[in-house]
Amino acid sequence: MSILAKQNFRGAYHVSPQANWMNDPNGMVFYEGEYHLFYQHNPYGDTHGPMYWGHVVSKDLVTWEERDIALVPDEHGVIFSGSAVVDWENTTGLFPDGPGLVAIFTHHLDIEGSHPIQRQSLAYSTDKGRTWVKYAGNPVLTHETFIDFRDPKVFWHKETSRWVMIIACGQTVCLYHSPDLINWTFGSEFGDGIGSHDGVWECPDLFPLAIDGDASNTKWVMLVSIGADPAFAEGSRTQYFTGDFDGVAFTPDAASEAVRWVDHGRDNYAGITWSDIPESDGRRLMISWMSNWHYANQTPTEGYRGAMTIVREMSLELREGVVTLVQRPVAELESIRKPRLALRNATIEETGQALQKLKLVSYEIQAVLSTDYSSGFMIRTGAANGTVVGFDATSRSVYVDRTKSGEHGFHPLFSGIQVAKVVTSGESIDLRVFVDSASVEVFANNGQAVITDLIYPDPDATGISYFTDNANEALSSLSIYELIPDTEDNVN
Repeated sequence: MSILAKQNFRGAYHVSPQANWMNDPNGMVFYEGEYHLFYQHNPYGDTHGPMYWGHVVSKDLVTWEERDIALVPDEHGVIFSGSAVVDWENTTGLFPDGPGLVAIFTHHLDIEGSHPIQRQSLAYSTDKGRTWVKYAGNPVLTHETFIDFRDPKVFWHKETSRWVMIIACGQTVCLYHSPDLINWTFGSEFGDGIGSHDGVWECPDLFPLAIDGDASNTKWVMLVSIGADPAFAEGSRTQYFTGDFDGVAFTPDAASEAVRWVDHGRDNYAGITWSDIPESDGRRLMISWMSNWHYANQTPTEGYRGAMTIVREMSLELREGVVTLVQRPVAELESIRKPRLALRNATIEETGQALQKLKLVSYEIQAVLSTDYSSGFMIRTGAANGTVVGFDATSRSVYVDRTKSGEHGFHPLFSGIQVAKVVTSGESIDLRVFVDSASVEVFANNGQAVITDLIYPDPDATGISYFTDNANEALSSLSIYELIPDTEDNVN
């Protein structure tokens, strides 16, 4: 394990900056065997400040190498969020010698005595993302009336043979299209009268997914993150809509009339999916900033602040007759598993004795729980700490209780209980829990109910225990794996 991994609250297998501030993921693109992840970065302090694009790269979605800062502020402003694509056919005219990478991002310029100006700009790379050149004609897209006009996510729409941009516009999103990433035409606006408007709309995404893997039955999924409003205790969250997209307008389906959350925890925000994943892979991969604007600047880390969730594979599945967005941890995480416990049909006493021997910080729990009884696990337990991950049989919900998880005095809204309804009529549910130095990510019911929460336990909080309200229950299946990346030099 690297020296960095020993720093207070730094995760062993979560992306975090070597120093200073990190927030929203940006510019995720796969190219020539590398997963690129850019992010909002303040290189001069560990709180939100003048934004640059930091940069990390991975070959396996588990271990990450930090690269030089990719984009720096200029005369057009600081560098806010955006996306990146491979220009395979040289539609921009910037790559006469072969394909290259194009970043599409927001220039944010503060104006004294007036509202800031937000405009969309380009940068490009001819050396696989190692260095970047700003496009001489920046900005390429402006708007005269939107105060908030940011976070462009761009993708190639093969049905109309052109680029499409979805961009956040205050309380709506707008859709534009372009033949070349430079000249943009307005298509449509979406969001009025639908969804949650508890905060400013940010960091949208739009992509198709097959339902239950059937390529002939596809819906489009729109993600929209909601900025933290002091009036709402939940703070930053991300909602999703499902429907149809014809290259110009998104039409929501009936299920989108209800507000649906991507994650029911408090620390999953600005999630965006990777561009240009090969068709031979076929996955839709997402990563999010693991924090909340209510307290992001106050979390008790030292020398750095901010981290990303684990990478998740997104899919659509029909659950109890409802098309549902499902998330599962990427399979690549299994490569760093170190088996520590495997039990089958164990009694409460047997389970307790086996767990008592374990002292772990970074690990994965896999369990099958009965839906007839309430049960769960106490994780990161110590003399004064303990976080509860459980299933409540009465409400048929999974939950994370972090009221006694460790440090929480830095913000009054940090402590609390987060709940996600489990949509199943079965007699059992599967539970996967990813625990790290400062986080817990819960995937229940095969990825239908997801909760992501930060925690800040004491260093001695390495215990694990099991509880149930049925003293005669045998725990049918429990496996625990320590998660340790096999590298000394990555950014984790």
